[in-house]
Amino acid sequence: MKLGRIVGTVVATRKDPKLEGLRLYMVEDLSLALKGKGSFVVAADVMGAGVGEVVLYCSGSAARQTQETDGRPVDAVVMAIVDSVNGEDGPIFEKFGVADGPTDGDST
Repeated sequence: MKLGRIVGTVVATRKDPKLEGLRLYMVEDLSLALKGKGSFVVAADVMGAGVGEVVLYCSGSAARQTQETDGRPVDAVVMAIVDSVNGEDGPIFEKFGVADGPTDGDST
C-alpha cells in the first residue's frame, strides 16, 4: 500500500463495461511528511473518498482484491481513507483537528 492524496477526478464517458459504476480519481504519491512527490496514478475508489483526502491505495494485482474490483480491469484502488499518521516525533497528520473532529456519539 502507498500513501496518497486525491488531487482530482477522472471522467471517461466511454470505457470498458467492467469499469461502469467505479469513481476514478487522480492520486498523488505522498512522502512521510505528506508532501506531494509529483507522481500520479489513476485509482478506482471503493471507499467513497473525495478530492483533497489523504488515502491508502494499492496497485497491481492487489488492486483487484476488493469485493468491488474483483474481476475488473483496474491497476490501482483507494482502499482506505486516512484519519491520522504518526511518526517518531508524534502526529504528522490528523484528518480531524480538535475543533473539527467528531464528538462522542457522533457517527459522521
